[in-house]
Amino acid sequence: MPHRTIRARRTRLTLLSAGVTSLAVLATACGGNGGGTSAAPKDFTYLGVTENTTTRTALTTLSKGACTTENAALPLKVETVPQASLDQKLQLLAGQNALPAQFAAGNAPSLTKQLAKSGKVADLELELQRLGVLDQLEPAAVSTIKALYGGKLEALPYEYNIEGIFYNKKIFKENGIAVPGTWADLLAASEKLNAEGVQPLSASGQQGWPLTRLISGYLYRSLGPDALDKVDSGAAKLTDPPYVKAAEEVAALGKKGYFGKGVGSIDYDTAMNHFLTGKSAMFYMGSWALANISDPKQNKVGAENVGFMPFPAVTGGAGSADQYPSNVGLAITLGSKNFDKKTGAWVSCIARNYGSTALKDHGSISGFKVNTPVKDANEVTTTVRRTISSSQQNVLWFEALFSTKATTVSQTNAAGLVTGSVSPQQFMETVQGALAGR
Repeated sequence: MPHRTIRARRTRLTLLSAGVTSLAVLATACGGNGGGTSAAPKDFTYLGVTENTTTRTALTTLSKGACTTENAALPLKVETVPQASLDQKLQLLAGQNALPAQFAAGNAPSLTKQLAKSGKVADLELELQRLGVLDQLEPAAVSTIKALYGGKLEALPYEYNIEGIFYNKKIFKENGIAVPGTWADLLAASEKLNAEGVQPLSASGQQGWPLTRLISGYLYRSLGPDALDKVDSGAAKLTDPPYVKAAEEVAALGKKGYFGKGVGSIDYDTAMNHFLTGKSAMFYMGSWALANISDPKQNKVGAENVGFMPFPAVTGGAGSADQYPSNVGLAITLGSKNFDKKTGAWVSCIARNYGSTALKDHGSISGFKVNTPVKDANEVTTTVRRTISSSQQNVLWFEALFSTKATTVSQTNAAGLVTGSVSPQQFMETVQGALAGR
């Protein structure tokens, strides 16, 4: 199994959640050769997730601006489903040979790879080359996508993020806390904040992945950037003591009350709101959160009071704090059935204009090149962009190489890990069992 850590040049990445049905069902539904024939599409349909407002808003902006001509020929049509229902929806549409022109890729990369294998997904590298816009994707974003999808460009980077910990500068200053450089420093800061009645961390237990990101963060710092590659190749298991140790460390954060009350039922928006209204001091998240941080209607603490730091180092660990987890968010892929000349025109326009539009209007960093200079909205955005530009080695996230089943199992059990209903050993055994197909 090749080493999948990613050598980044300039750009960003993001997230995500769990699948809901098995690939065995999908394989049956997709069947034969996939594409089929049909009349030319009447709309440029985008199927996204309800939780992600940035992508659909940016596409709408393009339809009324830079891509007006393309929209007149093939009108943009936006549809959404809750992210938790996305995989089931994609499987249903695939079985009906009715996937839209554009759709959010499955929560686990394995789902999109299965769709591509059955001919449902356009060969994007070939199509972008034909259109002459392959060079509009940042090389680091392409590398990330290929690391996720078995060496193939099977999605477009509407987001490109690094992940780390956003923190409230004002709260840190008021409590005499320096930016934590090590895991021990983070624990000490959390203990001090908690003693002062300040919730140290905000996280969504309902989504699960914001908690499992902490496990992979600890694994990468303690065992090195190939920690989860070894699990994927079978050279290591999640039940090995050093891996269970990571789950124990994250479970301890919950046991000490550092996530506050009711973390298991808190959704993504609520967790974000807790941080942006000053109810928590730290928030592990991807740089896609800059869109929320840059919005004064959401951010009541002020963007000037938000800082960004890497996941801290583990003393004596094989990893480094400058190895940033990175992803392309809930990437967007395109159906092979609907990829005609008009769709190609839309894709060309998106490739040339999306990067600038997303950054200018939403403070959102994508994996498309920014062809029109855009001034950063605030200091924290500048910090993140500089960090991305200087990053030399990136890693993936906990479930990045997992099957759909194992992704679901991991993220639905994460809340139990931090609330104490599932022990660290049980958590890792359950996820490892899902990886092994049990």
